[in-house]
This record gives sequence, structure tokens and C-alpha cells, in this order.
Amino acid sequence: MPLQCPVLSSTNYTVWAIRMRVIFNVHGVWEQIEPGTGVDAKKNNIAIALMFQAILEEQILQVGNLKTAKEMLDVLKTRHLGADRIREARLQTLMAEFEKLKMKDQSAIDEFANKLSGYASRAASLGSVIEETKLVKKFLNGLPKRFIHMVASIEQVVDLKTIRYDDIVGRLKAYEEGIKDEEDTQSGNLNQLLFTKSDEKAKEKEHRCEHCGCGNSNREDLGRGRGRGRRSGRDQMR
Repeated sequence: MPLQCPVLSSTNYTVWAIRMRVIFNVHGVWEQIEPGTGVDAKKNNIAIALMFQAILEEQILQVGNLKTAKEMLDVLKTRHLGADRIREARLQTLMAEFEKLKMKDQSAIDEFANKLSGYASRAASLGSVIEETKLVKKFLNGLPKRFIHMVASIEQVVDLKTIRYDDIVGRLKAYEEGIKDEEDTQSGNLNQLLFTKSDEKAKEKEHRCEHCGCGNSNREDLGRGRGRGRRSGRDQMR
């Protein structure tokens, strides 16, 4: 079954190069790309033909006069990734930011996981792959204290060298949702308790008023009645 070559664009070089390597291997010509390998005319021509299918016309005009597929691929790599020094400087800056990255207390697991994945993608676009093991460790080390017990449990029961990044994220996301549900339940119980106490105080106040023979509405009248009674007593003494 013939394989369709991916087309190189201005933004997909890293992924494009990975796919082209697979295609070169399928056709048995990847050895023509590896450094230090002698040129086989037939295999080199097949590799060049595959390259021509995978690049645009303007790119063919840029590399079409080169004699080997390796030379063509090197030129495309340099132009899409930049000069080695510039690329290395960008990569160092990116990795420094990656090492400092921490999850904020108010952030969600998905948000932090997506940030790390974004850094991994940017590093790949600069020609460097962040291994999944390193990504897993960075994710666990960057979590806030509220996840410390879950992180300790994971480190005890799983092998961090083999577990997938998506699996770790899924476990922590489930734990986060459990914490949220528990906090919502506690908040609801507290509100119910406050409401109950407020209702009890209102009933107690009403009960005291009924016990003394008056309602809330006639407390004022009772005070005025008592005042009139005292004035009548003084008038009689006079």
C-alpha cells in the first residue's frame, strides 16, 4: 500500500521530519540520511523523489540543485529551525522556564497539564524532545501542597519510569474532582448548620415572648400599660 508523504509547512517541521523518517525506513532508504553513510545512487534517488513529494514548489527550487537527500534535509532543517546558536539559545530559555513552572493554588489540573504539554511541544519544534519520564516528574513536583498525599501514594504504587503522562494527569484530575465534591459537601453542611442555628434562635426568642404572656407585637403596649399603672399609684398617694 503506497504511503502518502506529509507536506512540509512553516510550522510543522518537527512532526514532518518524524513522519518522513518512518517513510524513509519503509522504503529502506533512511541510511542515506544518517551521517557517515556512503551514498547509494539508487537509494539516494528514491529518497530525493520522496522529498520532492513532501515539499512545496518554492522549497524544491531552494534545494533541487543539491545532489543528496541528506543535503536537502539539512538545508530544510536549518531554515525551519533557525541557525544552531539561535535555536540553542531559545531552547535554553524555554527549558529554564519549564524548570521554574509551578501550579498555582487556585489553578486546575487540566490547566497545569496543558501548560507542560505546551512547553514540550515548543521544545520539540526547536528540535529537542522532553522525555515522558521527565514530564511526569515535573508534573508531580510542580503540584501545590493540597496534592501532597496523592503524590506520595502514586510514588509508592506506580513506576514513574514507565507510567504515561496522560495516566498521571488522569489520576490527579480524578483526585481533584473528589476534593472538590468533598469541599462542596462540607460547605453545604456548614450552611445548613448555620441556618438551623439561626432558626433555633428565632424560635427561642418567640418562645420567651409567649411565655411572658405577650407577643412581639404588643411588647410596646405592655411597657406603656405598666407606666400608666405606676402613675396611677402615685396619684392615689397624693
